[in-house]
Amino acid sequence: MRKLFFSSLALVFLLTSCGSKSRSKGELVGVKGKKWYPEKPYGMELIPRGSFVMGKAEEDQAKVLNAPTRTVTVRSFYMDDTEITNSEYRQFVEWVKDSITRTKLAILADELGLGSEDEGIGDYAFKDTDTTKISVYERYMLDNYAGLGETGYEGRALNKDVDLVWDTSDYPDEYYAEVMDSLYIPEEESYNGQRTVDVTKLKYSYNWMDIEAAARAKSGRRKDFIRQEELEIYPDTTVWIRDFEYSYNEPMHNDYFWHDAYSDYPVVGVNWMQAKAFCNWRTKFKNDDQKSRGRQFVNQFRLPTEAEWEYAARGGIEGGTYPWGGPYVISDTGCFMANFKPQRGDYAADAALYTVEAKSYEPNEYNLYNMAGNVSEWTSSSFDQGAYEYLSTMNPNIGSGNNQRKVIRGGSWKDVAYFLQVSTRDYEYQDSARSYIGFRTVQDYMGEEDSTNGRRGLPN
Repeated sequence: MRKLFFSSLALVFLLTSCGSKSRSKGELVGVKGKKWYPEKPYGMELIPRGSFVMGKAEEDQAKVLNAPTRTVTVRSFYMDDTEITNSEYRQFVEWVKDSITRTKLAILADELGLGSEDEGIGDYAFKDTDTTKISVYERYMLDNYAGLGETGYEGRALNKDVDLVWDTSDYPDEYYAEVMDSLYIPEEESYNGQRTVDVTKLKYSYNWMDIEAAARAKSGRRKDFIRQEELEIYPDTTVWIRDFEYSYNEPMHNDYFWHDAYSDYPVVGVNWMQAKAFCNWRTKFKNDDQKSRGRQFVNQFRLPTEAEWEYAARGGIEGGTYPWGGPYVISDTGCFMANFKPQRGDYAADAALYTVEAKSYEPNEYNLYNMAGNVSEWTSSSFDQGAYEYLSTMNPNIGSGNNQRKVIRGGSWKDVAYFLQVSTRDYEYQDSARSYIGFRTVQDYMGEEDSTNGRRGLPN
């Protein structure tokens, strides 16, 4: 009996030892994870961390006195090398249109009790309709959480394996036709025999966490700081007419956003909230792909802060008036360096009447195009005339949700040279869309800091 006891004890010890895969030998070695290799996002440039003199060191010709000089430091980040183009924003619009259409088809199929085996609209039923093809976890979530949202269909997976049919002659059944008909403008509002998609129905919904409010709150639960947004995301094409009195700009209203001739031009008519929604979607779009590949999520895409934008626009040039340095807006060969209004009433003197393609003129030293002119750009920062007096010197920013005025930078095709200066500040209300305001996105850099190799160089 005693021999059996010791044999059992030895077996337990052996199993315990073999079951542990740790090779730490009792030392503190940390939890081992995958090696992280920074990956440069497509269409972006790495802006190395550094310090710079933020503000108007040159003459303040407008006498606005809102940008006194101050030395600040910003961390490394990626930035789009161009403004977001019509083509890129159309990808967002098409994704939203696709999702809304599939959701409507799936809901009607569910109400009719149809599944993939029934064909027609049944091909677009929710994936969990056939419970034999879902995992244990998916079945659990369906049984315990389905119907808890506003519509009762939140969280249910759409079937994206079947292509949508847009040709009316190929609709699979009358139920499909009913759903598609609801997406278009009413017959009485169409003209020239054309019915287009009702863009007011293209709404994007998302949640975000107000981390700053949560961090500063003395009490409250996590759910108290979750914000939900839903907004129409189609650009306001009427801005080409509304922004200018007594001016003929109807061709731009009709064609600028959707026509292939303008695909590589910067998107305009997008307000600050729509720009934020685009950032959220871009993050989701990328991370959905990362998840499908079994890779780690990337940092969120977002609008740059005012300080980040100015730092990137300067391109590492100390005391430069413009992204190319300055102090002039004409090159040695007599060519204008950006798209703006160089002379009174003469918009075309710089070879451009309205906007130009996003990759036009020479980029700055960080390989960023049109950081001056073409379109002004939204930043994430709220506008306060006296902000520079109290901002932090490390990653300065004002993100007040109560302040509806948001900083815009860079000047546009309709502005004079003063607004092209890298230090010039201006603002617009966050719910306003303009024919001369676009945006570009940034993403925080993750990785070894010395791999960014800043302007002044870093110690090895």
